[in-house]
Amino acid sequence: MTSVLPDGVRIGHWTDRDAWTGCTVCLLPERCTASCEVRGGAPGTLGSDILQPAGVAPGANAFLLTGGSAFGLAAAEGIVRWLSERGIGFRTPSAPVPLVGGAVVYDLGLGDAATRPDASCGYAACEAATPEPERGSVGAGTGCTVGKLLGPDHWTKGGFGLASAEVDGGGLVSAVAVVNAVGDVLAADGSVLAGIRQDDGFLPSAQALAISEGIRRPWGEATTLVAVFTDVVLTKLEAWMCARAANAGVARAVSPVWTPLDGDTVFCASTCRVEGSPLLAALVAAEVVAEAIRDGVRQATGAPGCPAISDL
Repeated sequence: MTSVLPDGVRIGHWTDRDAWTGCTVCLLPERCTASCEVRGGAPGTLGSDILQPAGVAPGANAFLLTGGSAFGLAAAEGIVRWLSERGIGFRTPSAPVPLVGGAVVYDLGLGDAATRPDASCGYAACEAATPEPERGSVGAGTGCTVGKLLGPDHWTKGGFGLASAEVDGGGLVSAVAVVNAVGDVLAADGSVLAGIRQDDGFLPSAQALAISEGIRRPWGEATTLVAVFTDVVLTKLEAWMCARAANAGVARAVSPVWTPLDGDTVFCASTCRVEGSPLLAALVAAEVVAEAIRDGVRQATGAPGCPAISDL
């Protein structure tokens, strides 16, 4: 696995380490196709309908991944303004209309709940966009935590991760993940990589769910967000199917997954620059998504009262 993005894709963060929140923008080159799939029971999304295969537009110009829960969707206004100033958007008779797909994580419990990403933060994230983004406790990953079932005293720090791999026959598939799951992040061997801290190790969420005493129900306070990027040519329908297949990677790395407490969402975009196999791209997408989620907790740095696995 590597940590690179397809040519033309740039990612920028706005980070507030005092309030422990932030947002991340994924800027896409023009003529991309894009779609998304929402599986979590508590999603907070923007523009997800136009990204469905039946939507008239071929995709999006940018994805917003943001903290601040539903408040954080205000950052999209700044992204739209940044794109509009550069004449980027879906072509209409009167003007290009920027299309932004967005999704949120709930990070209000870690830092200052009154501070949330707004339009200026989304604009700043666009200005900071680069093909080599920082990983860890940055952007939308700043206030992320995992292992929430026993409450804040047992959380472990989540974060923003990136992974990529080449497709046999040509092409690259990359994934970024914002890891804020209610459950555990699993290593490749199925062991708990990050989750509910207890004593000198982790209590698997599956075991915690079997205990009635002490279980806290963090309704709507968790989510894993993923964006998949590839240069393999995909139609909008194939991008949607790739997002569906990429959800297998979420299931490999997060347990439990797609719960009523999570707003899990996967975006997928193709820059359409390399002829290749959509099937192989989808299979590789599942692999890189799982690794991006693991990378998010490995790269994270601890917050007050919430250590990262690097601290443990």
